[in-house]
Formats: sequence, C-alpha cells, structure tokens
Amino acid sequence: MFPEGFLWGAASAAYQVEGAVDEDGRGVSVWDTFTARPGVVRDGDTGRVACDHYHRYREDVALLRDLGVGAYRFSVAWPRVVPAGEVNPAGLDFYDRLVDELVGAGIAPAVTLFHWDLPQHLEDAGGWLDRDTPHRFAEYAAVVAERLGDRVTLWMPLNEPVVVTMFGYALGSHAPGRTLGFEALPTVHHQLLGHGLAVQALRAAGCSGIGIANNHAAVSPASDDPADVDAADSYRTLVNWLFSDPILRGEYPVPELAAAMPGPVAADLKVISEPLDFYGVNYYQPTVVGAPTGKEVQVEGALLPAGLPFEPREIDAPKTDFGWPIVPSGLRDTVLMFTERYGDDLPPVYITESGCSFHDPDPVDGRVPDQARVDYHESHLAALAEAIAAGADVRGYFAWSATDNFEWAAGYAERFGLVHIDYRTQVRTPKDSYHWYRDYIRANS
Repeated sequence: MFPEGFLWGAASAAYQVEGAVDEDGRGVSVWDTFTARPGVVRDGDTGRVACDHYHRYREDVALLRDLGVGAYRFSVAWPRVVPAGEVNPAGLDFYDRLVDELVGAGIAPAVTLFHWDLPQHLEDAGGWLDRDTPHRFAEYAAVVAERLGDRVTLWMPLNEPVVVTMFGYALGSHAPGRTLGFEALPTVHHQLLGHGLAVQALRAAGCSGIGIANNHAAVSPASDDPADVDAADSYRTLVNWLFSDPILRGEYPVPELAAAMPGPVAADLKVISEPLDFYGVNYYQPTVVGAPTGKEVQVEGALLPAGLPFEPREIDAPKTDFGWPIVPSGLRDTVLMFTERYGDDLPPVYITESGCSFHDPDPVDGRVPDQARVDYHESHLAALAEAIAAGADVRGYFAWSATDNFEWAAGYAERFGLVHIDYRTQVRTPKDSYHWYRDYIRANS
C-alpha cells in the first residue's frame, strides 16, 4: 500500500502543548495577548499551561517511541528563542534537549519554525503586514538552524499561512484578531517572502529536507450551474493556488492578486519560489462552494464579509464533534489535484497533518475508547494509498495530533490527540487510536 521508506509521524505545535509561557526568558506571543481578551476563546482558555510539554517532554517522547513513529513534527516557539530581538539561550536549550531526546529514541525531528505564535513586539510593529517581519523571520531561522541543523531531518518554515491571513488578519477569530477583510492580502505576500528567506537561511546553514506545511483541500461546485462553477474556481484560487503557485511556480495565480501584493513582487517571487525538497499538505476536509446568495455565512465562528464571489455550502457527510465533515476521498482528491496541476514542478509530498476531534470519554481503567478516530485515520490512509496507486509521490503521513492540546479559539473542548490529556493532573493516557496507529505502522513499515 505504501512505498518503502514511507515516514510515519505524529504532530504538535508549540503554543498548543508547551505551556511555560513566562518561563526561562520566553517573550509574549500574539496568542498570549489574544487569549487574554475576554470572549475570544471558548471558556476563556489559554495556552499558559496547555499540556505542560515544556516540563514533560521526556514522557511525551517516550510515548512517541512506544507508538513507533519515525518522525515527530513539532514547532519551535519564535518568542521563546528570539523574544524581543535578542537570542534567548535558555529557549534554544529547551529545543536542543527535545531534539536530543527524540534522536536518542530513534525519532527524526521535523521542525516547523512558525506555527502562528508571532512575537508580540513584531505584531506591534506591524506584524505580517510589515515588510520587515519576513527579514526578522529569516534571522530567527538562521539562529535555530545553527543550533539544531545537525540533527533535524525535515524543516517547515511556515504552517498554514492561509489561516493566519484569513482568521488572524482578515476575520479576526484567531490571533492577532484583526478584521481587515481584503486589506489583509499583504500578509500573504509577506509570509511567503518570509518562507523563501527562511529557506535561503536554512540552505546557507547546510540544512536539507526543507519544505512547507500548507493547508489545502479539494473544492467542488455546489452544482453544474456556471455560476457555481465560477464560484468554486474563485474559492480554489484564493484558498489553494494563492498559497502554492508562488512557491511552486514563482507566480500568483491571477494578475489581480499579484497587483494587490506589496513591494517588488517579481523580485520577491524569485525568493518565494526557492526550490523545496518536499511539499507538505495539511488536510482536514474538502469544500463545496456555490454562487453567493446574500445570506450571512460563518466559517469557524467568523462571519464572512459581504461581497465575496463565493459561498461555502454544507457538505452532506458524517461530522466530527468539531462539526467538520469526514470525507476521506477528499484527501485522495487533494493530493491528485496537486499532482495534476504541478506535474514535475511538485516535489515529493508529505501529509504533514490530518486528524479529527471527538469528545472522548475520560479514561476508565487506563483505556480511552475512540473508535471514531480509528475509523478516521484508517479511511484517510486508505484514500491516501489510492492516490499513491494513481501515481502521486507521497512520502509520509503525520497524524494530528500526538496528544490532546489547546485548540486555538476552541480552547480545550476539542480533542484531536492519540493520547488523552487530563488537564487537571496532566496524566497521559494512550487512547485506542494510539494502539491502533502503533499496530498499523508495524504492519505497513
């Protein structure tokens, strides 16, 4: 089903698991600031303690070792390493210890450099709207590469820039909580420029295995009506190709979007399209889109602005407890969509995230039954195998997430993990899906 050497992994992100937000010189991130605002996160939750991974990383690595994964994808917290423009040695020391622990357990470290936790002082100076931020990002990448580059196997400068732009700057439901609408478009260009500059910095430090983790999904029109087809094309361009064409083709998908970007776009695109060793796809759900009807539409708790040329429609499929439709074939279709569009320009693909939230029961006698999560991963891996059989060059799969964690604006109500976290006691309990994934890895390695 899967090619020889296929990489099995699990994933997490710093703000979602680490806690220790004011320890050992860590600076303030935009998520610290955002979660302090009343009413923006469910139940007023924050990442102040999260899973206490900062203090319990050895226990978490032991769980990963016993799971049998070949790689662990985690993010380095920018405000922990460069909190206010100066390098924080204690922050680097933590990741040094984590990487050593992983290597000692036979697990390849896969590092994301930016998983949404921008240092607050950079946001105060303009954040991703400001052209200086990409250059500060490249400097930070060089610092991390110098310390960890001899042991890290895979690098992802960015995670899901579409989410930062859409929910962080356009709609305001994520940090930094700005509601700029289409005036948020410069954050697309600056994040992608930061990615390209970080790739250059990693290459200069002698690193290899460099890619990105981009959120993508197959898009279908609600009907064969030309208006619905055009709406789906618009959505596909704005959510998929806007974030992949500049990297893989060195151009924006349509001239109107290129014209909306700041700075010397043509020169920047040469940096943005630095060659990659792999392309990471985060997949959760497909999208069905129709022509706008004028009604109000919410996406992930945020009200879409009026005047958009498309309208997301409800998908008739089973749902996770987060309300996301479960469509395994969407993973196959997403991978093949990329294979068809980019051909030889597409490097090998890793599924850098896929997973589901279900409101699991508390452990009883050391067991957490979560058959729905088992079914999710099993069906999505079967769909991924179909894409590989159809010719897609896919090299690995990272289950989201290794443990339950802080799910951004949804707080701790949503559980994606293979391992249950009791947030009162920090006790870890492997779920049935953990044991299933362990056996699946053994059977397919």
